[in-house]
Amino acid sequence: MRIVARRLGLYLLTAWVAVTANFILPRLMPGNPVQTLIGKITSQVTPAEIRAIRLSFGMGFKQGVIAQYFTYLGQLFHGNLGISITLGAPVSSILRESVPWTIGLIGISTIISFTLGTLAGAMLGWTRGSRFDSLIPTATFFQAVPYFFLGTVMLLVFGSNLHWFPVLGAYSQSATPGWNWTFIASVLRYGELPVISIVLSSVAGWMLGMRNMMITMIGEDFVLMAVAKGLPRRKVIAHAARNAVLPSIANLSLAIGLVVSGALLVELVFNYPGVGDLLLQAVLNEDYPLIQGIFLVITLTVLAANLIADVVYLVLDPRTRSEAAV
Repeated sequence: MRIVARRLGLYLLTAWVAVTANFILPRLMPGNPVQTLIGKITSQVTPAEIRAIRLSFGMGFKQGVIAQYFTYLGQLFHGNLGISITLGAPVSSILRESVPWTIGLIGISTIISFTLGTLAGAMLGWTRGSRFDSLIPTATFFQAVPYFFLGTVMLLVFGSNLHWFPVLGAYSQSATPGWNWTFIASVLRYGELPVISIVLSSVAGWMLGMRNMMITMIGEDFVLMAVAKGLPRRKVIAHAARNAVLPSIANLSLAIGLVVSGALLVELVFNYPGVGDLLLQAVLNEDYPLIQGIFLVITLTVLAANLIADVVYLVLDPRTRSEAAV
């Protein structure tokens, strides 16, 4: 428990640094959101209206940078991320509608690619030199293709031409959003092609890493001893795979950040209503509060995933707990 608390403290420190950077960077950018919003208004803007706009963005008070920082932290703890310039709504409410789509897409894709890659890698490592090794060049080819390019090709071939999958959007327009089977089935159906494109692009890394570790583990003394004792083949493979998967668990936290960046591009290709399309619109419209909120949520999400991966690694590897306790 002490080890988990130590790791949690480290991630809290990292989160504080990310929050601080998120406060500082927009203030180093030229211009301000108020002038950007006023420039988009075609009618005459009175000084009273300008003051009202400044107050809505929290810029109407004479505060130093330090006071602004603590005000920002206070607003952040209350879930207030500011007001979007283009949408005219609180950033927190906008993200509340978009983030679940991205987390669902990334989460499902990561779990599927990690599971398939780990199982396939364990099999390839145990049966190295067999005909199953032909999977390696194919998987490596898909890994070399960028997310968005592979998604575009699959969208054109399997969606537009063959009509095997629905295209564009997250669910059918005829489905009523809500916790009903019709809507859930539509969401799953429309998410198949984006998930497949992400899985194909990322499964090779897990497979090759697991295969190499399995080959290493086969020569270890504990595996040779298990074979000599006459343990069933299934138990020997499971015993070796449990130790071989540890580096993959450690790399999972790093891979999540890459999957997030790639999934944002996939969302643009498939017109998926996640953070990717929202971020593009925010950048094009110079919507600084929305950009700031999106980057903060992405950063904290990746940190949370890294913490979960570290805890899982500690649970699976007793040696790590012993070394950390020293």
